[in-house]
Amino acid sequence: MEAITDGQFDELKSEPIIPSSLGIEILVPGSGEAVKIGDRVKVNYSGSFLDGEEFDSNWNKGNPFIFPGGAGYVIKGWDFGLIGMRVGEKRKLTVPPELGYGVTGTPGGLIPPNATLVFEVELLGINNQ
Repeated sequence: MEAITDGQFDELKSEPIIPSSLGIEILVPGSGEAVKIGDRVKVNYSGSFLDGEEFDSNWNKGNPFIFPGGAGYVIKGWDFGLIGMRVGEKRKLTVPPELGYGVTGTPGGLIPPNATLVFEVELLGINNQ
């Protein structure tokens, strides 16, 4: 068994531990730099319930969603699910309630309590690429 070097330990500390309850499926591989915590990301997405009913999408609207990843601006399922994603990549994220909107859902009831959500996310750019 090899010991972990200080450099390797620092690298491990900086890498988030992705919850095992989050489903991540790569639909289309990407290339280039991978998303890290704190990167500003630009995405297209659609969100649906397990039965396939879509509740939100910005696809084909010409208005990508831009936000700092890993900073709590989006649900935890997105913060974790985009880590390591590469430009051009498309992922399917299956987000359990504890990484989505939890036991309360959203105000107004669009997302009900304890809902598992499915998102298709396409990474268009990182840090203004």
